[in-house]
Amino acid sequence: MTRQLAVETDDFRVELGEDGIAEVILGTEGLMPTTGVSGHREMSRIWSRLSVEPGIRSVLVRSVGRGFCAGGHTALVEEMINSRSVRLRVMREAREIVQGMIDCDLPIVSAIHGAAVGAGAAVALLADVSIAARGARIIDGHTKIGVAAGDHAAVIWPLLCGMAKAKYYLMTCAPLSGEEAERIGLVSLSVPDEELLATARRVATELADGSPTAIAFTKRSLNHWLRAAWPAFEHSLALEMIGFGEDDCREGLQAVKDKRKPRFASGA
Repeated sequence: MTRQLAVETDDFRVELGEDGIAEVILGTEGLMPTTGVSGHREMSRIWSRLSVEPGIRSVLVRSVGRGFCAGGHTALVEEMINSRSVRLRVMREAREIVQGMIDCDLPIVSAIHGAAVGAGAAVALLADVSIAARGARIIDGHTKIGVAAGDHAAVIWPLLCGMAKAKYYLMTCAPLSGEEAERIGLVSLSVPDEELLATARRVATELADGSPTAIAFTKRSLNHWLRAAWPAFEHSLALEMIGFGEDDCREGLQAVKDKRKPRFASGA
């Protein structure tokens, strides 16, 4: 038996199981999940809510859509381009998503299938245990639309896969298969596509059955490595938001709509 946790968005839902596992379920079957205004807001709040939810001992983030999550919805990006106040709000929410996942004492497991892009990649990779289907495609995507890779990358990619690989994939936005992501250390595990959900649930169950304090204290200790990188994250996030107000981002978004290569003209 499960019960629903009320969230004010259609971008995801949360099911609380009697087995102690909370499932954050992205998207709608048959469609590609994205993050809109309400989804981004609620994702920034959900981690602190789950951390105090009675009976919950681990979290599984998965998707029922065609991919894990394609990142910010076009409408949200357009609002950010056109409004300084929206950029400031989204910057605050992005910070709260990253900090919320780092500070949440519950162990978080992600099950990544299909595309995980932008904010979708952030949630997938900030999980304590990230499990990718071999056919998954992980793409940061920020520089393709003319903004800095700022919503999570600076705080965790260099620690996971090293600076050389982080620079290559974040600057070029080259896609990573689940298999390659495991090889370079970007994800915890890569499994055949058909085994993804069963494997993720097995790991989430194992964590839920473990000592809550031992697991929480281990997570807290290890995440000091991420906290040590926090100034780099804050800087990258601020630069990303500056980019949304620049001409390169307008051109990048238009190129996505036109399905063409962007023609960037700015210089640093």
